[in-house]
Amino acid sequence: MRIVVAMSGGVDSSVAAALLVEQGHDVIGLSMQLYDVSDGEKTFGSCCSIDDLHDARRVAAAISIPHYILNFERQFNEQVVSNFVGEYAAGRTPLPCAHCNSDLKFATLLDRAQGLGADAVATGHYARVEQTGANGAYQLKRGTDAAKDQSYFLFALTQPQLARAVFPVGDRGKQDVREYAQRRGLPVAAKPDSQEICFIPDHDYASFVTKHLPESAGSGGAIVTESGDVLGHHGGIHRFTVGQRKGLGISSPAPMYVLSLRPERQQVVVGPKASLERAVLTASGVNWIEGAPAAPVRAHVQIRHRHQPAPAAVRATGAGHAEVVFETAQIAVTPGQAAVFYDGDVVLGGGWIDS
Repeated sequence: MRIVVAMSGGVDSSVAAALLVEQGHDVIGLSMQLYDVSDGEKTFGSCCSIDDLHDARRVAAAISIPHYILNFERQFNEQVVSNFVGEYAAGRTPLPCAHCNSDLKFATLLDRAQGLGADAVATGHYARVEQTGANGAYQLKRGTDAAKDQSYFLFALTQPQLARAVFPVGDRGKQDVREYAQRRGLPVAAKPDSQEICFIPDHDYASFVTKHLPESAGSGGAIVTESGDVLGHHGGIHRFTVGQRKGLGISSPAPMYVLSLRPERQQVVVGPKASLERAVLTASGVNWIEGAPAAPVRAHVQIRHRHQPAPAAVRATGAGHAEVVFETAQIAVTPGQAAVFYDGDVVLGGGWIDS
């Protein structure tokens, strides 16, 4: 089978490519250039940098496969960066990796793969896909390494995309992946994992958003209590996220947390930790991987990448919408993040938290 591998230059995608070659597939490596390197800039975080493109090429040479670099600057800016900035400006906390996976790595790369006569697209994600659902439907499952599982970021994949998705390292642990890379002599075997959003290597989200906001946006406002009392002022709601405690710039006899953001008034609402608890959330942009259920379903719902999934009843409330009612109230349900629904290891679906 001819398979295109999205090669980021990291150890996971490199091992994915090497495994497919070992299995006898006709493998083509593709890397995405996501930003303009003509000004000589060398770093773009520890992921997707110009050095990463060189690493991907070195790996491709080591395993004797063709390698091409695709210019996705426009698509990345339109579908990932602009969404990131817009979400923060709207008082939401975005999840750029999920948009990058569904909108670029699978949607756009699948189109390119077709042009190369490829049957599938592979990535280094720790996830699994199996054709074991009802009527032969494809199911997305957690990776076997619970500590590295990335299925949370892939909830938006559709049946046509899953039908052509391959995750070669999904049934392996991270240590096994590194050991395999060492045995194969891959030049990235000891390369550290990426720990940050690729286009913000210094972790300063606020400054990045400020730089990219229109001049009319990003103005300051008041920090208020739930009852409306003004405790202080801020330099823009994009500098805050629900659940934040540090860096509020206010004094209070008890710890205060960001409870919500009101973009229409440019207000940051703060209060005690107990006020962060929520038993119900609503989501939009919901993707049900095997189709929306006719009745509410029991599921474990994950509301952040490192959140312990919590039991809940999930109800489809119309096209692309759902309501989640938790058995126990959860802390810091954050608009803009993903709520992903699981039945054991199987991803039922997920959507973007609205409230």
